[in-house]
Amino acid sequence: MAVKENVKEQTRTRIKEPKQYRVLVYNDDFTPMDLVVDILMGVFDKEEAEAVTLMMSIHQGDYAVAGVYSKDIAQTKAAEAVQWARSEGYPLKVEAVCP
Repeated sequence: MAVKENVKEQTRTRIKEPKQYRVLVYNDDFTPMDLVVDILMGVFDKEEAEAVTLMMSIHQGDYAVAGVYSKDIAQTKAAEAVQWARSEGYPLKVEAVCP
């Protein structure tokens, strides 16, 4: 009579969190503040008060972080923001960077 052994194989799965990318919106002398607020609300889902505060920090400094996302989402949001600004004729610079 054959004896079967029940062997349970243990496998360990390590799930890595995806790297988080910051989306930076840079200050420039050409893009109107209202457009920046609209982009922050439309692309980055900010409430109006938060968008105005963020726009002011961009205006007073070199740049500000509009959001932190996985790579694909960050790049998509940055491209969408740039496309929106270009469609209005402004050179707003937005980029996704990994810290």
